[in-house]
Amino acid sequence: MIDESEERLEQRERLAMGTRNKLKLGLFSANASNGRIPTLVPERWSGNWRDNLALAQMSDDAGLDFLLPLGRWKGYGGVTDHQGASFETITWATGLLAATKRITIFGTVHVPLFHPVIAAKQMVTADWVGSGRFGLNLVCGSNVDEFDMLGIDLKAQAEKYEQGQEWLDAIKRMWTEEEDFDLHGRYYHLSNVRSKPKPYGGSRPIIMNAGASPTGKAFALRNCDAYFTGVRLESIDPSTGKFTPAIEAATEHVRAIRSQAGGIGREVGVFTRAEIVCRPSAREAEEYYHYAVDEQADWGAIDHRLARNAPPDESAEAFQRRRRDHIHAFPIIGTPDDVARELARVSAAGFDGLALGFVNYLAELPYFRDEVLPRLERMGLRTTP
Repeated sequence: MIDESEERLEQRERLAMGTRNKLKLGLFSANASNGRIPTLVPERWSGNWRDNLALAQMSDDAGLDFLLPLGRWKGYGGVTDHQGASFETITWATGLLAATKRITIFGTVHVPLFHPVIAAKQMVTADWVGSGRFGLNLVCGSNVDEFDMLGIDLKAQAEKYEQGQEWLDAIKRMWTEEEDFDLHGRYYHLSNVRSKPKPYGGSRPIIMNAGASPTGKAFALRNCDAYFTGVRLESIDPSTGKFTPAIEAATEHVRAIRSQAGGIGREVGVFTRAEIVCRPSAREAEEYYHYAVDEQADWGAIDHRLARNAPPDESAEAFQRRRRDHIHAFPIIGTPDDVARELARVSAAGFDGLALGFVNYLAELPYFRDEVLPRLERMGLRTTP
């Protein structure tokens, strides 16, 4: 019999990811080949297990707060087949939780692909392996061709979140209720459901969602602890090629999210993502960014991804704007001072944390750890691990 008499783990500790850091920092998409950036450079991220293991342990020792994987079942083609090789995320998280001590590690779970009774037990297993450090990143939809590959119909927007609600209701009940229960809804018919053990420490994993549509956003704010939303570029100067992040718009966006959550009596953490290129000089950082992201872009993969989600009758101008936004979503480029200052601006805009991408996480994280994190500590945004 499993001994569930471990020490209690308070829900607030889960939501804080076990740290006092005002600005939470994690890594995004390291479970997939090439990570976040579709580039041809030979030093691009491998995504293999050996590198993921080394990166998780380095991130843990550095005091990063979380690892957030990408749920991907099929790559984007191009020369590199961007994100074509990826680890399934619950098992990926379980392996890394066993090899780390402090960091929160998420699994990214697609509702239509995981039966809730099985998923609940998979996630509890990961949670016990990590002594309460597993997090759920819940996804209700995905790319149509990935679902086609699995023979599953990708439902209309409203239906996706109706199914997501039933799925999550079932998961939460399995994580908390001691007695067997029935759940008969539109999407799931479950009888005499029993799930033991419960999550570690008497509390449940932190839940994140990134629903962008009005329906998806309402679902996230109603059900989740953390809302993940993108920041896009405000403008590009054609003479210099420099990008200006839309911090002003982001500030209002975060305020509106918190206001909407408050209107239903809830508080949520608000997270976003950024791609980092940090070098000793601004010139070196900008030149490398231009080389890796522009000159060596895997345009075949980028255009394939954009074509999957193209609106009907899209103009050429709108396509080019989407193309630019895709590859230059939210870059933070420069010296350690520049990068720390920009991260501080993101915090000041109201964000609780960022999931970061690098061209090569394992090669670039040490410099970020040694130079940027101490600056953020001096700004009062992070604590010494």
